[in-house]
Amino acid sequence: MSEEEAAACGAVSPDLSRPPRTPAMEAGTEKDGDGQSLMAPRRTPSPPGSPDPGVPGKPQPPHPGGGLGAESQDSSGSPEHPLSMRAKKLVLHMDINNTILVSDSATGQGPLAALNSYLSTVCWGKFNQEGEWQWLSEFPSLLPPSPDASSFSSNFGRNTEFTSTPLGHPFQTLFSHYLQLLEWPGQPDAVFSVPGEDGHHYHRVLPAFFKLLAGLHQQGRHFAVIFRTFGKDLTSLLQTTQSALQGQHPHFSALKEVVFPVDLRPGKIRCSPKKVTVSRGKEFVSSWPDARVVYDYFSAMEGLGGFQDHFAWWSKNNFSSQSGKPLWVDIHDPEVQHICFDDNIRLQDGESIFHPQVFKDQGGQECCTVPTSELYNICLVQNDLLEAIANPDYFLMTVSQCEDQYDQYMSKALTDGDC
Repeated sequence: MSEEEAAACGAVSPDLSRPPRTPAMEAGTEKDGDGQSLMAPRRTPSPPGSPDPGVPGKPQPPHPGGGLGAESQDSSGSPEHPLSMRAKKLVLHMDINNTILVSDSATGQGPLAALNSYLSTVCWGKFNQEGEWQWLSEFPSLLPPSPDASSFSSNFGRNTEFTSTPLGHPFQTLFSHYLQLLEWPGQPDAVFSVPGEDGHHYHRVLPAFFKLLAGLHQQGRHFAVIFRTFGKDLTSLLQTTQSALQGQHPHFSALKEVVFPVDLRPGKIRCSPKKVTVSRGKEFVSSWPDARVVYDYFSAMEGLGGFQDHFAWWSKNNFSSQSGKPLWVDIHDPEVQHICFDDNIRLQDGESIFHPQVFKDQGGQECCTVPTSELYNICLVQNDLLEAIANPDYFLMTVSQCEDQYDQYMSKALTDGDC
């Protein structure tokens, strides 16, 4: 989590887990660049097919997966649970901190502090009649285990030493479990490992992210990855990912076979009352008067790039989801699916970080804001950091689940009409 995010989320934010047992979930949560106007080519999607009607399924828990023990060998092989073959292009919007990184250079948090802070957001309890804090579950979860539960962080703030405190001590074994899974095997690597506060070295980027790139490539998928962050790790992460795709990662050397261009120019997304502007180098698009221009820009993106979202705007507007990271979805477009992974996505709009907007008509300009719950685990994934640490196939499997549910969502939305 970035410095700005940490300040904003001092009292809110849970996520997920899976330790000596299973996990769950919760959540928490960054000017205008000059450039020549560059209109993305307007795409004219073919008419949607006729998938079986149905309603979006409930959020599915992550599949249990293996640990990271086998990553010392070249881990670019196909996932344990292969994805079904699909023709649709995937555009994956990936948050950075607490999604694919368990450290934060902006705040100076190492892996131990970052993991402790995260755990404090996904462990649930309440105050009893005597005013004493009691835990309602011995395992973390993204969602509260009962209606009266609240996260530790929402009552006491995020705590970088959570499991060393008297209240957090019951989760110390779980913390050690995930920390061990995160540990870098063998000799430290100057690019792909980071030193921890305890002198050990840890994965800088979760192996599950590299497995995602390798797996989608092996499936022959057409996909793009867009880093979306409020933080300051964007440039270095783009460089790190490029190095991995050049075959320099000691555990994923076969990634050099993935032809996946990386744009090292960090872009910006800036919001105002009237419009959202997206800029990168000389590229510049605006949502006014037609938000479809920005949708087409992201949908046409190739390879991997990154954009810093507008934290100051989100903060100025009391951290409202409608001032958070913008996302446009076109249910009339059967050729592209946008999926966002972010630990600060929440079922409750008041606590979520993305602003989802759905186009009303095929090829039209008008769109409407929809509840996060409508696109939860379809286009908006509350990242399960603990599962992402424990299961190298987490991102691959979650993408597959989202695609299944998106087909149902499109069918129902087109049947029901306007949002």
